[in-house]
Amino acid sequence: MTRSHKKVPITGITTAESDKEFKKREHRRERSAVRDALATGTEPPHPKTFGDPWNGDKDGKRYVTGDQEAVLRK
Repeated sequence: MTRSHKKVPITGITTAESDKEFKKREHRRERSAVRDALATGTEPPHPKTFGDPWNGDKDGKRYVTGDQEAVLRK
């Protein structure tokens, strides 16, 4: 794949490699909250309450302007 390259110049804002650990933590928190709600008989929380990407390790993504050649290389 010597000629492969990204098609769209969108990249993560920080230098974190991935959001995997953040997603694992948030899904664990969500499952725990749902389990507690079922045990107490209350309404479970809305799924959008957990895993907000703007609070994650990567802190979202952005469109890169300017020198896109360096970003498009894999």
